[in-house]
Amino acid sequence: MRVQLSTFTLILLAGLALGGCAVGPDYKKTEPDSPKGWSRLDAAAEPVTSAGAPGDLSQWWRGLNDPLLTELIEQAMHSSLDLRQAQARLREARARRDVAEGGQWPSVSASGSASLGRSGMIPGAGSAGDRFSTSFDASWELDVFGGKRREVEAAGADLESTAASLDGTRVSLAGEVARSYVEVRALQVRLGLARSNLASQAETLQLTGWRAQAGLVSEQDVEQARSNHEATLALLPSLEISLAESEHRLDILLGQSPGTLHARLAAGGELPALPARIAVGIPADTLRQRPDVRAAERKLAAETARVGVAVAARYPSFRLSGSIGAEALVRGTTGNGGGILYSLVGGLTAPLFDAGRLRGQQEMQDAVREQAQVAYEAAVLTALQEVENALVSLAQNRDRAETLERAAEAARKAAELARQRYTAGVIDFQSVLDTQRSVLSLEDSLASTRADEVLALVRLYKALGGGWSPPAEPGPAGEDTP
Repeated sequence: MRVQLSTFTLILLAGLALGGCAVGPDYKKTEPDSPKGWSRLDAAAEPVTSAGAPGDLSQWWRGLNDPLLTELIEQAMHSSLDLRQAQARLREARARRDVAEGGQWPSVSASGSASLGRSGMIPGAGSAGDRFSTSFDASWELDVFGGKRREVEAAGADLESTAASLDGTRVSLAGEVARSYVEVRALQVRLGLARSNLASQAETLQLTGWRAQAGLVSEQDVEQARSNHEATLALLPSLEISLAESEHRLDILLGQSPGTLHARLAAGGELPALPARIAVGIPADTLRQRPDVRAAERKLAAETARVGVAVAARYPSFRLSGSIGAEALVRGTTGNGGGILYSLVGGLTAPLFDAGRLRGQQEMQDAVREQAQVAYEAAVLTALQEVENALVSLAQNRDRAETLERAAEAARKAAELARQRYTAGVIDFQSVLDTQRSVLSLEDSLASTRADEVLALVRLYKALGGGWSPPAEPGPAGEDTP
């Protein structure tokens, strides 16, 4: 239904549009429920502590004291394809916010035309006239019930959610680069241990061969020694495959072709060392720091505002349009003519019957808002869970590493004693084989566990939301940083 409105009514409606309240629920941010402390903190013990705030987690990797790791993470922050894609999504969200803001204001357009006319076949008996016209047209949908304002509110919250997701991409990127780097170093250490044990087994094989030639042992000992040596040699290809895959994954994280980093990583190196102190703060600190929690909260704010958009769609809409123009006619025989033209039109459109479509859209959007509420609550619980899991993993891997260190040291002593006693002919060769296999297994498990300990620390920093930093100062209104 469409009706004409008086000028006074239009002015009144314009005032309502500028100063009225928007329909729909008003979003109110609330702090999520969180426990007062971490339940697994006591198990983690040193170097983890909750004393004080967690401090600056924006560059947590520097605490691992590995210059190459620091260089790779900082390089990834500039060249990662995932980060570039997240930055493009942020620009898209900013543009959508600008489009929504532009919808609140009148749109103005200009047009002009010119025509040349002639009539009559006999010279001097006809007429000629040139017509020129120009006009400015404007239209404005009055935001009486706040639907446009809710759209702007939703677009602004979407922008903030996307910005938080960009920070979340930085958090994930730093964690993934560190994880791949630790895996590379761990595999290099494991390869070194396997080659060292292989050299020891080769010496044993040579010794057994000499003793067999001297008739001191049977060929069975020689074949057992050779079997043990070959079995260890067979481990190398699988470790090399895993090492290459980890290197290539690191290349991709940095936005480079596979194999680019091979020369820089081939020199090898030790696993990054754990820092002397790790401050985790309290759960409330983590929930404020986590970008994914912030993104979920802003998504909830956006969906709440869109409920207002759906509610406003059920109310009448008002539109004001007008134009002003000039027209001139230049005649060849009768002189000049022209005039000013203007018009002002107001209209109202109201839904009378839609078979429940608009009401269904409102209910649908309210259900979307509820889903966003649940997603936000789930993000909070997931954040707390990831920190607790990382604390347990860090503590248990540290204890396991200490136990394996003692076991490996004992196995190395046992292997040396067994070799000496076998050379002296006191024990059989099976004892030598058993101790050598035990050394290889325990040393490999120790290297893997120490890597798992560092990876647990990486997961802890990631779970705490480390890897990004908020702007030092807020920018001007309407300006966002990528």
